[in-house]
Amino acid sequence: MPLRYFTAGESHGPGLTAVVEGFPAGVPIDIAAVNRDLARRMQGYGRGGRMKIEQDQVEIRSGVRWGESLGSPITLWIENRDWRNWEKKMSPRPEDRDPNLAVTRPRPGHADLVGALKYNHRDVRNVLERASARETAARVAVGGVAKCLLTPFGIRVFGWVAEIGGMVAQHGGLTAEEIFARAEESPVRVADPEAERRIMARIDECKAAGDTLGGVVETVAVGLPPGLGSHAQWDRKLDGRLAHALMSVQAAKGVEIGLGFATARRPGSQVHDEIYFDEGTRRFERRTNNAGGTEGGMSSGEPVVVRTAFKPLSTLMSPLHSVDIDTKDEAKAAIERSDVVAIPAAAVIAEAVVAFVIADAFLEKFGGDSLVEIRRNLDGYLEHVRSF
Repeated sequence: MPLRYFTAGESHGPGLTAVVEGFPAGVPIDIAAVNRDLARRMQGYGRGGRMKIEQDQVEIRSGVRWGESLGSPITLWIENRDWRNWEKKMSPRPEDRDPNLAVTRPRPGHADLVGALKYNHRDVRNVLERASARETAARVAVGGVAKCLLTPFGIRVFGWVAEIGGMVAQHGGLTAEEIFARAEESPVRVADPEAERRIMARIDECKAAGDTLGGVVETVAVGLPPGLGSHAQWDRKLDGRLAHALMSVQAAKGVEIGLGFATARRPGSQVHDEIYFDEGTRRFERRTNNAGGTEGGMSSGEPVVVRTAFKPLSTLMSPLHSVDIDTKDEAKAAIERSDVVAIPAAAVIAEAVVAFVIADAFLEKFGGDSLVEIRRNLDGYLEHVRSF
């Protein structure tokens, strides 16, 4: 069975639920590590008032006993503390309906208008509550569980900010581990102090102007064996699966792997990673990683490097032009509580999404019903690779 998950819940509902299916038995589940990732998602310079209310913690409601997965579906629950302030507005009870609370001025760039048209809603809150990036808290929890599977096999996933508002951080010469460690100390999750200073100043300017900023995050996975994914069918390609998953994150507008779009501007001699063989380790190796750790839809054994571009947030405190869907009169877009920039959080979200995709591909290749069986399958494959 493939590894998969579903999420449920609205931004201001009682909470968020995620169900993870296809997870093997015997995997130690580090709840503290999952909660650390949830806390990391809530941090970042430029976040709004919502993060002062929430204290995201995951509660496991099924699939784990005494700290280890059972092989049955794992259910995760994250309480929305802000629900206390929204019980009437988001009540499931028909007697609490209040037409005066309807939101009828859709925000450009958000799901508001198209979702209302598609589902025949006259109140766009019925759309925006589920479309909200609050849902990504559940994804981060799911990614944290996926990391619990990858960790025993030496696979780690790191995420940080590459740029915000067009200001690029310089991380040259640092390993992924070094970039990650330095970025975790930064309020905007960059490992470049000069870029950090300029980015924070730009965030202050945008906040004063009622505007928002987008950016690019980078995700790197290390320790992968060669051969995750497949060249044989379009939907099994690892790079395609990564792009699909990352583009499903709210506000994501572009994904590139390795050099990405830069490969289109260079000759092949400056793009393709030449192949060598190390007699000592008995492994094929590359001295460059322009391909970003994938070839032909499969992991090459080099670090997987993915960048995701996120647009500026759709809620502006100086709202853009819109139309009231009831009266059709010109209007300013509705204002929902929001951030100036959420790119530092997006780095944590992308990290979780990549971890899940890799865990799925890892189980597809070495799948078994328990951690012991997976390890046996992996060890046999690695022996085969060494003797190739």
